[in-house]
Formats: sequence, C-alpha cells, structure tokens
Amino acid sequence: MNDMPSKDDILQWISDNPTQTSKREIARAFGIKGAARIDLKRMLKELEADGHLQKRKKTYRDPDKLPPVAVLKVSGVTPDGDLIARALEWHGEGEAPRVLLVARSSDPALGEGDRILARLTEVRGEAHHYEGRLIRRIGTNPLKVLGVFRKRTEGGRIVPIDKGDGKEWEVPADATGGAKDGELVEAEQAGPKGRMGLPRARIVQRLGDPTAPRAVSLIAIHQHGIPDDFPDDVIAEADRMKPAGLSGREDLRDLPLITIDPADARDHDDACWAHSDDDPKNEGGHVIWVAIADVAHYVTSGSALDREARKRGNSSYFPDRVVPMLPDRLSGDLCSLHEGVPRACIAVRMQVNAQGDKIGHRFVRGLMKSPASLNYREVQTAMDGAPNDKCAPLMEEVIRPLYAAHDALKAARRNRQPLELELPERKVVLGDDGAVESVNFTDRLEAHKLIEEFMVLANVAAAETLIARKSPLLFRVHEEPSPEKLDTLRDVAEAAGLVLAKGQVLKTSHLNALLRGAQGTDHAEQINMSTLRAMTQAYYAPSNFGHFGLALQAYAHFTSPIRRYADLIVHRALISAHGWGDDGLSKEDQDRLDGTAAHISDTERRSMMAERDTTDRYLAAYLSERVGDEFTGRISGVAKFGAFVRLDETGADGLIPVRSLGHEYFHFDREAGTLMGSDTGIQVGLGQRVTVRLAEAAPVTGGLALDLVSLDGKAMPKSGTGRRGRPAKRQLTKAKRKSDKTKRKVRRRR
Repeated sequence: MNDMPSKDDILQWISDNPTQTSKREIARAFGIKGAARIDLKRMLKELEADGHLQKRKKTYRDPDKLPPVAVLKVSGVTPDGDLIARALEWHGEGEAPRVLLVARSSDPALGEGDRILARLTEVRGEAHHYEGRLIRRIGTNPLKVLGVFRKRTEGGRIVPIDKGDGKEWEVPADATGGAKDGELVEAEQAGPKGRMGLPRARIVQRLGDPTAPRAVSLIAIHQHGIPDDFPDDVIAEADRMKPAGLSGREDLRDLPLITIDPADARDHDDACWAHSDDDPKNEGGHVIWVAIADVAHYVTSGSALDREARKRGNSSYFPDRVVPMLPDRLSGDLCSLHEGVPRACIAVRMQVNAQGDKIGHRFVRGLMKSPASLNYREVQTAMDGAPNDKCAPLMEEVIRPLYAAHDALKAARRNRQPLELELPERKVVLGDDGAVESVNFTDRLEAHKLIEEFMVLANVAAAETLIARKSPLLFRVHEEPSPEKLDTLRDVAEAAGLVLAKGQVLKTSHLNALLRGAQGTDHAEQINMSTLRAMTQAYYAPSNFGHFGLALQAYAHFTSPIRRYADLIVHRALISAHGWGDDGLSKEDQDRLDGTAAHISDTERRSMMAERDTTDRYLAAYLSERVGDEFTGRISGVAKFGAFVRLDETGADGLIPVRSLGHEYFHFDREAGTLMGSDTGIQVGLGQRVTVRLAEAAPVTGGLALDLVSLDGKAMPKSGTGRRGRPAKRQLTKAKRKSDKTKRKVRRRR
C-alpha cells in the first residue's frame, strides 16, 4: 500500500481490532514499511495529544464482549451528567458491561428507561467498558426529507429534490440548524402542520452545496427511487425481535466458523471452516462448512419486514453510505455473525474429493458462535507468513485448512472453466470532508478467491437440494450471449489479431482461450471489456436456464440473505423442504415467484445504476480541478456522436464529442464500431490507445468531456477542408470504400 492511512482509518482500525493496537500491528495492517513508519509514529502521537488515543500497557481481551451494534437500555446517569446504558442481549458471565453514551449535538434528549440502538466501541482503563453512539431511539422513526433550504425572515422552507414530490416543508426559526439559503439539507418531520398549512420539519444535517461530495449519493438514491427510510411498523417489528435460541437447531457453537470480509464491512452474513475429511473412502478430500445468517427466522413471509425487504429487493452500496434491505437491528445486529456472539444460521456441510469435486452435502439449521471476525488482508498476510495476534492462534486449525480446501477447489474450477474476466475494481476513497481523496484499483487476493469459491459451492448445493426435493425456488440465471453480440466480439478479436471460434456451440472455455490470447498484450483490456459487453445480464427466475458465466447447470443465491431478497426466498424454500418450522416458503411466496423474480431483477439493476452514477459524479468532482491536464486511456466505445475513453489513472469514462475530432465529416460504421474521417481517412475504433485533454468535468451530471490529443501515439492530423457539415458525396464514398476494404480483409482472415 503506497498511501498512508488517514487518522480516521487508524481510529477505525483500533476500534474494530482492540487486541491489535501496537504500532507494529497497525503498520502491518496498513502495509506501512520503512521510512513511512516515522510518519505513522507522528500520527499516533498527534492522536494521543488530541485525546483520541491513550497509550496503555499491553492488555488481553475478555472473550465475552458485545457486538458492534446492540440494543441498549438507558440505566442511569453519572455524576458528570453522562448517560449510562446496558445491553438487553448479554451472553457473558456476570453483569452486563456498562456503556457510556457519547452524545452528539443533533441527538434527541434521552432519559432513564429509554431503549436505543447504538454503535459500540470497546474501551479500557475506564469505569465503563464501552462507549456508545446513538443510531436511533427505539420506537421513533420520523419521516425524512432531502431538499434545498430556502431561507426566509423567520425560518424557511425545504424544497424536496425528488421531482415527484411537489410538497414543500416549513422549517421554524429554531429548527434550521444554522442552514444557509441554497444548501442541501436532510430534515425530519417535527410536528403538525404550521401556519401555512405545510408540514413542519427540523433540519438534522446540513449537506452544503447540492453539487458537493456529501450530496452525491443522496441525490442518486432519490433520483433512482431507492427507498431509504423504513416505515414505522417495520422498525417496530424489528425492534421487538429477540435473539434465536438453540431450540430446534443443531449446536454448531464449537465449530470454528470464522467470517472473512472487507475491512470496512458493515455486516457479516457468511462464515466458513474446512478440515481434512476423515472418511477413508475420500482420501485426500476435504469437508467445507459454510454458515449463513438465518434471516428467515426474523423476516417471516407476509410480515411488515418481509414486505419492505421485497420492496427494496437488495441493499445498495455507495462510497459514503449503505441503504440496507433490512433495519439496523437485524442487518447490523441479530443477523450479523459477530465474533463471540451466538447467532442463528443455516449451514451446509460439503464433502469434496482430492480433485475438488463436490461428492456430497447436507444442510442444517443451527446456532453458531464465531471465534473471529477477520478481513481479507489480514488473512492473506497471515497465510503469506506474517500472522497478527488475531490470526496466529487460528493458523493450524482454521486458516491453513481453508486454503488447502481451496487448492482442491481450484483444480475443479480449472476443469469447469468458468469465464475468467480480468476487470480491476475501482474503489473511491473519501476524506473526512466527503471529498474524493483517491481512486484505487483494489487488489484481488487469494483470500477473496477462496471465499468466492466457497460461496459458489454453497449456492450450487442449495440449488441441487431444492431441485432434488422438487421445491419452488428462485434461480440465478445467466444465459449465453446472442449471436449478434458474438459477431461483434469476433470482429473486435480479429482486428486485434486474435480468433474466436465460429460454427460450434459456444462454451466459456472458448472465451477463456480468447482472453488468454490477449493476456499481456496491448489488447488485453479491450478484449476483456468487449467480452463483458457481449454477455447477457444475469437475472432471477423460477425456471432454471443455467448459469453460462459460471459454467453451471443450476445456480441459486443462498449466501447473502441480509442484502438480497432472492437469498431469503431460497432460505425459506430450504426450511420448508427440510421441515424445519413454519417460517418457510408460504403459498403466497410460491404464487408470486414470477413477479418477485422480475421485481428484484429490476431493483438490482436500479441499484447498479445508482451506484454507477454516484461513482461517476465522485470521479467528475475529483477531476474537476484538473481541467486542461492530459491523460492516457483507451477507446472503450464508439457512437455516432463521438468516442468514449476509459482513463488509465482512475478508470473514469469520458466522451470525445465528434465535433472536437476535427473540421472534417466523420462517418460512423455501426458494424465495425468505428468513426472514419472523410478527408484524412483517420479511423477511431475500439481499443485504440489515446492521449486526451480534459476539457470539462461536471460533478452534477458526472460527465467528462475530452479533446483528442493523439491516437495510437500519433498526433491528430489537421483536416484539410476547413469546414463543418456533411462532406461531398465523393468524400463519403471514398470513406465507405475504405471501410468496405477493411471488412473484406477481416473476412479473408477468417
């Protein structure tokens, strides 16, 4: 890692990993080496001087602790006037830990006996064991509005940004929160109608300029109609939930099922463990356990929680926030497989042979207790030979066996030949002020691949079990590419000197051969992107049409019921198929499977568009201060109105308008995917390397306008016509002849 972490990153790490707080452990967590350790030492001293950290002697963590999010009851007041609370759910020995509530100016007044949902941070050396920050008071769920504040003589009005909401809100003078005219604000309903007959609101957060970074995701959420407030009855239902007990479940608490997630994960819905199979008939084989949060126990068919979860379809993830499918009480607490806390789960025990083929599996409904919540980086670092204090005790029993099982699965994957696209994932990193600090391409570690392969295997097991038991379910379907898209991909491949076989049934192995042929060449990114564009979009359906990309005959989503409604349906189907209880798949669920499949496929696409728009806006804001700078990139798309370029540095997409290519006429060839100059004969097509100049960056829309400086290393020639408009007929004919000649060459090469 080249960049130093921010102070907030360090504080978050210490909060999430209270047993790994030495300078050496922090340096290892963030990949800080050499001279950079001096900067880390300086930052730690500054945090200590500011009162954020207190240096203590080495201590050991009590194995019994509270989860990161918990329901508390305010139990009293300290002599200093601070509130003390205790957790309603406590599984440790002795009295429940004391929690000091750290209030913010925007928090409502609390009193003894109030029940709240709070985010907890463990502390040491104090009279209390945790510090808690209010998420919300249980039983209150005021209506929220996002809009632009218009200041008046006394108070003001809020004009919602949602186009479908023409209703303004009145803000009393004492409820403006200091908001200025024209600022984007978040407000909540604060009482009955005011003097003008308008509903009253209290501003709870000032977001500043509507074009500023903090507003970006909120605007996308509202523009795409993603529900971001839970109705009162949904919140009330979630708040009434109690932790599931052992009754009717298999006791899995002795199994070392660990969670492995991103360092900034907000929930933990899957855990795993593996060990060598002691069955003499399966020499060299492995047993893999995958345990998933039992969301169906809490979200039953037809309930208020179920209706809202189906409406949302899935959680939506943005650089600065998450819009969850389920309320915090479930997604961040009861359904999150926190370390050291008993949690209800549905688990699958899978046997694989030495070649990685699954030879058997069984599902159980159980109660688990994870010994550790780990992140991808620390697990990979441990396997690479530098385990931290948290991973070291788990190496022999847990981590090494996981990798051994994964080695077997890799052999089966090579035989199966799923599509092996290489598309680096962008991660937008925000600073304390909500502005983009950097745009990184995330590393794909072996630990990522391990969890991904385990989840795929568990999803296959779920589909196979439900098919065998003739149970209704929702499949994850990915159909093969259309002939038209394959023809376009062949043209791109042949222009790059590569071949995609024709005249046979297409398999992922054929596409993988094409991708391998492009690997390490200047055409690698172009071929990967073109292959992705050739694919159909995956969707949900009650009928099985297979999964082309994964090269699987049957596939169902089972492993993420906290954030996907499809997985919740599969969980209910498994409950009904095994006779585990009356909270399985209802008749209503079965009757509307077609409608549910279509709806959640739509909500998934909606979230993807909102997330993409948000990233585009953040990138445009990030690049807005570099207008006039030159960047390298590659042509990623061609249209009649111009060419799209993906910039190397950030992965941002910008447009070179056809008007900026020159004063000649550019002929668009849809089949070849090119723009050809009628005077110069210059051809702009997919995959070409370019240098561009940033002409405009519009954070409001997320658009980038570019000027073409050079094409494949050559400066752009000047047009000889000196005029704009449609060329003479002979010029267009000349351009078309050249295009036809190019096509004939391609055909001969076939």
